[in-house]
Amino acid sequence: MDFRELNYILAIEKYQNITKAAESLYIGQPTLSKFLASLEQNLGQKLFRKLGNKYIPTYAGEQYIKTAKEILLLKSNLDIQLADILKKDVGVLNVAFPRMRCTYMLPEILPVFQKEHPHVKVNVFEGSSTHNDTLLLDGKAEISFYSKPEKTNPLIEYETLNKEELLICLSQNHPLGRYAQPNPSSKYPRLNPTLLKGERILLLQPDQRTRQITDRYFDSIGLVYDNVMTTSSLPAIMELVSIGYGASFIFDTHILHHHFSHPIDCYSFGEPKTVSDFVVAHRRGSYLPSYAHDFIRIARDLFHTKNTIL
Repeated sequence: MDFRELNYILAIEKYQNITKAAESLYIGQPTLSKFLASLEQNLGQKLFRKLGNKYIPTYAGEQYIKTAKEILLLKSNLDIQLADILKKDVGVLNVAFPRMRCTYMLPEILPVFQKEHPHVKVNVFEGSSTHNDTLLLDGKAEISFYSKPEKTNPLIEYETLNKEELLICLSQNHPLGRYAQPNPSSKYPRLNPTLLKGERILLLQPDQRTRQITDRYFDSIGLVYDNVMTTSSLPAIMELVSIGYGASFIFDTHILHHHFSHPIDCYSFGEPKTVSDFVVAHRRGSYLPSYAHDFIRIARDLFHTKNTIL
């Protein structure tokens, strides 16, 4: 099979422009145009229609592109399996993290992993958990670490590495702290989140997993906050909380790995507390090389040896 042909069509679909697609493939624009015309003639139908300078897939083109991606993913899996069989400790591992996770997980995992596999190149992707799911499904990442979604994707497998507690976070000695009560199920005292109605609430963006978990909890108890500020930066939220600019909901994991400029106080909420599974995910049915399993093992071992959450 001519895999080059498939990559040519996918490049046209990606850039919607022959010139840009040709540049990305390091070939001349006339060569790519001639290739497309010849392929469409052989197939007896158009794969793209032109709208101005844009190349938009036809229905036949959409089916071609969908299958081409599946074929190239199968080839990638085959290449990985063959390299594994030959026991060549070489390869590429593509790992996806939410941005905040990346800042404290990579320094813990990578040195240990590279010592075990010095010839394996690690590519790191950072984005929201939703975006990282897309990377898994497109075959651009082999594994991803994040909080497990409530609605799981049947095309993705999840392995729980630890449980995380979601906490209400306020500046130290905030007046609302006097309403907190002991919670035997948590090392943090319990605070009713409805007491925050008069506070500025700092939340992540809707496509970020922590935000999705908090929104789900708010919906379950009919809680709506009037004064909400959103940002995609969790470190910014944590610093704003520490200086008393607002309240937020943050996993204990992140709190353990952030150096606050000012102290904060944390509280449990929910019955008996609010927790989420921290998982490693990969595309269901995809082949994971042995070094990918080692990367996961190192991450899992860190939980047990340090008795903390990554």
